[in-house]
Amino acid sequence: MSEPLTTAAAQLPPDVATLTSLGLYTAIAVGLIAVLLLLARFLGQRTSSELKGEAYESGVAPTGSARLREPAPFYLVAIFFIVFDVEMIFLASWSIAFKPLGWAGFAQITFFIFILFLGLVWLWKMGGLDWGPQPRRTKAER
Repeated sequence: MSEPLTTAAAQLPPDVATLTSLGLYTAIAVGLIAVLLLLARFLGQRTSSELKGEAYESGVAPTGSARLREPAPFYLVAIFFIVFDVEMIFLASWSIAFKPLGWAGFAQITFFIFILFLGLVWLWKMGGLDWGPQPRRTKAER
């Protein structure tokens, strides 16, 4: 059994054998990917037809256009979801590491939430949260 690494030994740079094996592994992986892509390119059958260019919808013949215009609130909801989902990931990871981070971690997560709150206030002031129909404005109001 080997002894656990001490803090001094854990901070040493990797030796030549480790770097060589990592380089060899990387070269083999990249080479294998390149060979497989080239084989698929040269050995694969290439055909094109009008039928291959059509959309496939689970065996049902497509009708209408696939380009649907979604209203702006749809995209706003999607962006809000992503922003607040990322915020929850940061908050959950911070709450797990609350004790080791101490007050410095608390200050950092408070700053993070404050910046997100400022972005939300700015979005609100710019009208990004107004999803209903907007009254027409005259040129003087713009």
